[in-house]
Amino acid sequence: MIKKFIRRLLGSKNKPAAGDLLTLGPKEHKINPALVSPNAVRVTQTLQQAGFKAFVVGGAVRDLLLGHKPKDFDIATNATPEQIKRLFRRAFIIGRRFQIVHVMMGQEQIEVTTFRGASSEAAPKDEHGRVLRDNTFGEQHEDAVRRDFTINAMYYDPANQIVLDYHGGIADIRSKTLRIIGVPEARYREDPVRLLRVVRFAAKLGFSIAAESREPIKIMAPLINNVPTARVFDEMLKLLMSGHALACLQQLRKEGLHHGLLPLLDVVLEQPLGEKFVTLALDSTDQRIRAGKTVSPGFLFASLLWHQVVEKWTAYQAAGEYPIPALHLAADDVLHAQTDKLALQRKIATDMRDIWSMQPRFERRTGKMPFKLLEHPRLRAGYDFLLLRCASGEIDSELGEWWTDFMAGDNNERELLLVRNTKTADKAGPPAKKRARRRGGRGKNPDGAAPAVAE
Repeated sequence: MIKKFIRRLLGSKNKPAAGDLLTLGPKEHKINPALVSPNAVRVTQTLQQAGFKAFVVGGAVRDLLLGHKPKDFDIATNATPEQIKRLFRRAFIIGRRFQIVHVMMGQEQIEVTTFRGASSEAAPKDEHGRVLRDNTFGEQHEDAVRRDFTINAMYYDPANQIVLDYHGGIADIRSKTLRIIGVPEARYREDPVRLLRVVRFAAKLGFSIAAESREPIKIMAPLINNVPTARVFDEMLKLLMSGHALACLQQLRKEGLHHGLLPLLDVVLEQPLGEKFVTLALDSTDQRIRAGKTVSPGFLFASLLWHQVVEKWTAYQAAGEYPIPALHLAADDVLHAQTDKLALQRKIATDMRDIWSMQPRFERRTGKMPFKLLEHPRLRAGYDFLLLRCASGEIDSELGEWWTDFMAGDNNERELLLVRNTKTADKAGPPAKKRARRRGGRGKNPDGAAPAVAE
């Protein structure tokens, strides 16, 4: 009791040992209750009224302690998944590795987990030590040990506004340190996705990774290859949609984790045009997310992989293929490689292909082609992508400016822009006209042998 009292007085200067519970009241943790979702409060109240323990846990508590409004809320309880499900009208048990319950409260989804017990040696694992299934339930202090980082192992009870800290999470938040709970090598081995999570949290929060948690990362990076591609994709999507995508990718490279996730990305970022293009795309994405705007995953991945497409597109044309068919072949190659590595969803891959296939069509500014392109369902994404290419110096900014005016103008203004563009092409002489015809590909199809996917 005396030690606990001294720690409360000294705060972060005396970090509690692992498993040494620290209890903080409202005046100590200073969480603003207004930042807590009313639905999360309702879920904890329902569980507590039924005789169970229930706490807001994990990243939500971390964000609340940092003064941020959490994007989503997780609840931890000693109720089993079946007991949780019986208390809520819209509740669904999911998960194979560890069962959790999704409770729907209006449009908000609250994730509820049962306290996990000490990992069982009998739990099925792969040959590398990754835990495949482990539905072992236990006590709250055991659940705290099972969590990945100290800053994610705190529990907040909205009813009495008490925070329970088992592993010095408060001290690490104050010192801006990211520290894995337990032996880092063992924790990374049982779930290699933690290698990506540590990078994401460090970049997103601006925290430094504790030395003992950082040292094994480069050595254990190959373990990510043993994780199901769908899980790797989910984690990469969280990383890229974190609002700190550029910082996350830079951290990935710094820790040696980028290999195999986005093949050739390291090479692209070392090329002047590629680096500028990717940097602009990620910066734009980060700004939109921080402003609360929507972001298309398809647009994001199309941006990251564009210069791989350009490289293969150029190679196919050098081998004698016409431009548009060459572009589709290049897109096929890149998407095939990425689907194997990241399990890209079909809709995302389709959006990427549409964005890429529109790019040469923006260059055709004669006849009815510009008007047909205005009807394309992915016009806005393709146009934004075009502006990125202009801003990076890949193509002349005049093309982007022309399309900006064309999209904003009425029919008369658009016709004038077409006339003006035709006169410019006439002044350029026969070689320019010949190149324009050649861009159309073979036969009567102006887009070449392969039509755009969305059409």
